[in-house]
Amino acid sequence: MTVGNRIFLQRNLQAAPYVEAFRTLPAAVVADCMSRLPALTCDIRLMSNPSHSVMCGLAVTVKARSGCNLMLHKAMDMAGKGDVIVVSNEGDRSQALMGEVMTTWARQRGIEGLVLDGSIRDIEGISKMDYHLYAAGITPGGPFKDGPGEINVPIACGNIHVSPGDIILGDYDGVIVIPREDAAQILEAAQAYLIVDERNFALAQRGELEREWIDPWLAGKGVEVIDGRYQG
Repeated sequence: MTVGNRIFLQRNLQAAPYVEAFRTLPAAVVADCMSRLPALTCDIRLMSNPSHSVMCGLAVTVKARSGCNLMLHKAMDMAGKGDVIVVSNEGDRSQALMGEVMTTWARQRGIEGLVLDGSIRDIEGISKMDYHLYAAGITPGGPFKDGPGEINVPIACGNIHVSPGDIILGDYDGVIVIPREDAAQILEAAQAYLIVDERNFALAQRGELEREWIDPWLAGKGVEVIDGRYQG
């Protein structure tokens, strides 16, 4: 087995029963139930114009050499309907990993979305496309196809660990990763948290949002409140 240059055809699909339930939840609500730590870096942002705000599916992971899309091409042929392809690109931004033709192909195949820790091109067309494509930059420079690389191995994308079969949830705020082993527990917590969040939104709309917690919280953090002006 050639480590660093291999393709695994199978994934752990234990989280599949939870995908549709997570699709009803905002990424921010789920992230709050994960100690606010599952979000990809904010430079990985939505580049397209989907008619449905939420992207949710199981991860097909790609570990690509900087600026190379050979394994991405293979992953797009492997991925099934509803999957989300997540690409690690060694943080490179100098070469576009894909453009409008590949994005159109992914959409036609029913792939739920793509998340790239790298750049794209053909933004004029992609920005109007009814699809979920998240990427970290834009450049006209095209990709190489030399390898090596891997498919369906653990990767890091946007500073977050992603295993094949994890749930990938994205909306207009960005993308989060839900570990497959924890999906049931996180879903239960997020559904309960959404009720609280919607209640607070309704209170804010009426001008009745509870604010009594702030001063005791500040006191608990040792903040000194001074009845006076700063002299300096």
